[in-house]
Amino acid sequence: MDKMKRFAIYYAPRAGAFADAAAAWLGWDLLAGRAEASALPDLADHMADPRKYGFHGTIKPPFRLAEGVSPTDLTQAVARLATSLRAVELPALALRQIDGFLAFVPDGDTAALGDLAAEVVRALDPLRAPLTEAEVARRRPERLTDRQRALLGIYGYPYVMEEFQFHLTLTGRLSDTDSPHLIAAAVAHFGSTVPQPFRLEDLCLCGEDAAGQFHLLHRYALSA
Repeated sequence: MDKMKRFAIYYAPRAGAFADAAAAWLGWDLLAGRAEASALPDLADHMADPRKYGFHGTIKPPFRLAEGVSPTDLTQAVARLATSLRAVELPALALRQIDGFLAFVPDGDTAALGDLAAEVVRALDPLRAPLTEAEVARRRPERLTDRQRALLGIYGYPYVMEEFQFHLTLTGRLSDTDSPHLIAAAVAHFGSTVPQPFRLEDLCLCGEDAAGQFHLLHRYALSA
């Protein structure tokens, strides 16, 4: 953990058919921390952007640790937090196109999921280092709403709290001609592995290595 540049709290599916299908789709196994042979080599370029993060749903976006905060401090904080939160269940995941990219999104009332994510962001934010000017600039604040800019300043990310939208990214941005092909490929590839119901029952502490690739470090069951 000491070699990780940044940390994040994600949802990642537990070991099984869904996790295996996702690793084969992206070409990266987040759980095992290793590259996988792409199941769709002709389409692999479309997965280049999400591949480095692994298959996940963001709960607390990637962040650097604040000065004086150790990885052990972080693991202890996440472990404590997980004991105070309950698992969230939704009817299913649906395949959708969001802002030009393909993703799974939860089907049903996501209020409880949003509340969980907000609590994780708030509880762990004291461990986060402030953004540098370069990090702020990369978020293109001139393109954000006033509220998103305020959230960026408070929590280091514009899409948290009421701006949060849980999703599991499958591709980078797609052209109109690519979209139907990728949608059909995803439906065929994931098939019956997509969980119904969908349960978020862990906080997954993930880290970004020196090469920019994310790994699952610890999984903490939500046990309240």
